[in-house]
Amino acid sequence: MFYLTDSQIMEFVGRYLWPLFRISAVFMTMPILGTRIVAARIRIVLAFSLTILIVPLLPPMPAVPPLSLGSLVIIVQQLIIGITIGFFLQVVFQIFVLAGQFMAMKMGLGFAAMNDPASGVSVTVLSQYYMILTTLLFLSMNGHLVVFQMLVESFTTMPISATGISADVFLQIATSGSWMFSRALLIALPVLTSLLVVNLAFGVMSRAAPQMNVFAVGFPITLVFGLIIIWFSMPSFFPNYQRFMDEGFNVLYNILRIP
Repeated sequence: MFYLTDSQIMEFVGRYLWPLFRISAVFMTMPILGTRIVAARIRIVLAFSLTILIVPLLPPMPAVPPLSLGSLVIIVQQLIIGITIGFFLQVVFQIFVLAGQFMAMKMGLGFAAMNDPASGVSVTVLSQYYMILTTLLFLSMNGHLVVFQMLVESFTTMPISATGISADVFLQIATSGSWMFSRALLIALPVLTSLLVVNLAFGVMSRAAPQMNVFAVGFPITLVFGLIIIWFSMPSFFPNYQRFMDEGFNVLYNILRIP
């Protein structure tokens, strides 16, 4: 008969336990899969399935008992690595949400807010539109498969051990906020500059004809002009999307030391 010793069972559990924590942390924090739209049970099933598939491809695990203090340190490190990957992907996606916020505030659509079912917070309609467009482009270009591939390669470049991400990486992620704001401003800049010219024109008109109600006339015209400018600027959205996604993934590759 075939018998399994306690040490063999513990080794088997540890081999699947530590990768599961890193993969689960990514699935719980990354865009699309980490939102409220996807049920927690589905995320857990996906994490278990991916773990079972990739564990035979991973390098040898450290010889640490799964039920020990050293194993707890390894689990914490895997959770930190997974949360870091998912959080930075969220930063990349928030570029387009923030660009929509900039344009909506300038157009006078700041009051047209709705509850985002993915994050549970209130965002403008224009931000929701850009978020849906970004999600569809991400899935259509197999961005989720790129994330899975990067996650599998991270186990080779950053193997499972008690040492995880250095302090320099956390500083780099903290300074990524300025990168997010600058890229969002680049997307919204054509609309912002065009509406600035429109507002200057209304300022001149109000001085030439003080009896004209600028607020009653200017709001619908600004809104219509903003929508037209967004429509004409859509051909440049896809190149910007590709460039910003490439920049974001290159930063993640550097964080995970993937060549």
